Amino acid sequence: MSDTDRRTDPGAAGRAGKPGAAGPPRRSLLTAAAAGGAALGASWLLTGCSGGAGSGATGALPEAAPAGKPARGGTLRIARPPASEAETLDPASALSAYEYLGALYNRLVRVGPDGLLAPDLAESWEPDDQARTWTFRLRRGLTFHDGRAFTSADAAYTLRHILDAATASPQAAVLEPLVDPKTLRTPDAHTLVVPLKTPNAEFPSLLTHYNCYVIPDGSARSIGRTGIGTGPFKLTSFTAAGPGRVTAYAGHWAGRPVLDAIDFYSVADMQARSNALLAGQVDLLSQTNLDFATARVVAASDRATIARVKDAQWYVLPMLTTEKPFTDVRVRQAMKLAYDPEHVLKVALQGAGTLGWDNPVPPSDPNHLAGHPVHDPEQARHLLKKAGHERLAVDLYTSSYDPIFTPMALAYQESARRAGIRIRVRTASADSYYTQIWMKKPLMATYWFTGRPVDQLLNQVFRSGSGYNETAWSDPAFDALLDRARRETDDTRRRELYGQAQTFVIEKGGAMTPMFADRLVGISRSVRGYAEHGFEFDYLGIGLKGA
Repeated sequence: MSDTDRRTDPGAAGRAGKPGAAGPPRRSLLTAAAAGGAALGASWLLTGCSGGAGSGATGALPEAAPAGKPARGGTLRIARPPASEAETLDPASALSAYEYLGALYNRLVRVGPDGLLAPDLAESWEPDDQARTWTFRLRRGLTFHDGRAFTSADAAYTLRHILDAATASPQAAVLEPLVDPKTLRTPDAHTLVVPLKTPNAEFPSLLTHYNCYVIPDGSARSIGRTGIGTGPFKLTSFTAAGPGRVTAYAGHWAGRPVLDAIDFYSVADMQARSNALLAGQVDLLSQTNLDFATARVVAASDRATIARVKDAQWYVLPMLTTEKPFTDVRVRQAMKLAYDPEHVLKVALQGAGTLGWDNPVPPSDPNHLAGHPVHDPEQARHLLKKAGHERLAVDLYTSSYDPIFTPMALAYQESARRAGIRIRVRTASADSYYTQIWMKKPLMATYWFTGRPVDQLLNQVFRSGSGYNETAWSDPAFDALLDRARRETDDTRRRELYGQAQTFVIEKGGAMTPMFADRLVGISRSVRGYAEHGFEFDYLGIGLKGA
């Protein structure tokens, strides 16, 4: 997969709520668990809450970034891992340089700090009675960085660009079943009408993904270099997999950002990035999570500290279901039953996270299914024997790309040994991990950012044929269930359907999800106003102390 969404991002963006209303409180979805169990075998699920393994080990780490109001001006220096040399500023691309995107662009709809949908370039939106046609009312008087006025033609063009097969956007697989680009209407310069192929009560939430940043009409061939958007910063320079700079856009519709500029640096080694932060050479470490030991060193330093983002990433051990032995669902089930998520959470994160129980929908999502399978090594042995893999031995690939990968792999190796599974941990090069290993090796370690709306998460990562379906799992019944959920306008029934879909993923899918990790972000003590939503921080409000 492309680094951009994976560091997802792929994933993509903020905790989605329902348009116009707060989401229901978090609860144990006994109804959904029962419905899912009835469909696929209730013995697999136990009702209960996904919880962490305790927070005692993480008490020494700060819970939040430094408080206080930033001073006007200054330059923020961000260190990030080098990406592909094909990296681009086109938001729709699978290789988009997403650290730049929130600075350069806006979307029609965003996710607010409270996790609910909020206006961005669209002031409001409403469906028809069947949630089949959505009308977006756009802000007036906005301009792109080149002075061009923002209109509904730009919004429509952005959707057509995403859906264009030549763009090869990861978001196309999410939107194409719903949107026919030929039917988009712009009755005036400030109104966009989106007729859907089938009703979808969650449609605006799908536009919060970072592939959906709005670009100027007709800019497909140039946008990857120019970065012209309506965002709070405009592009000064950009080098794929290298350095770049953005400067404050005084004409931004929400006001001038606090900072004068942001400089981006590419630093391949995580230790080198941490050392640069400790030495005061950079102010913020982007993308990858700090391991607990490094986080403690950073937090204890005079120059730097930790900004902690709860359950910001979900870690995965995907099994490629098109490769033996994982073509057999019994082997996939055995791999899940064989390991103890509590052990993996304790070893890999030292408790700085929440148990996943192979469900990628985070516990904070109101659609989260609280039922989960039981750690059962003996049942795993039984399934492997039935499948003819009594002495299963498989390679598990990892790398230094993310510091959690190898501890997670080793913890899984130790835990699965109790079921007679021999795991050989293989370390691959970090700079080619997502081009040579991801979706090519039968078993590997990876992660995504949380914050995707449940409809997008399930369709983008697990639906048959999706470009981000990292396990290549295909189940027509699962796809049909997602289609039913999309058409359902009753909130309670729709949550039940999403609960059943999660049961499918747990029981039949190829993704093992041991845990959700708190992201431990290395940050200078001089940074003020840092607030992260999903994988993005507040480009408008972040600044420096005494800049």
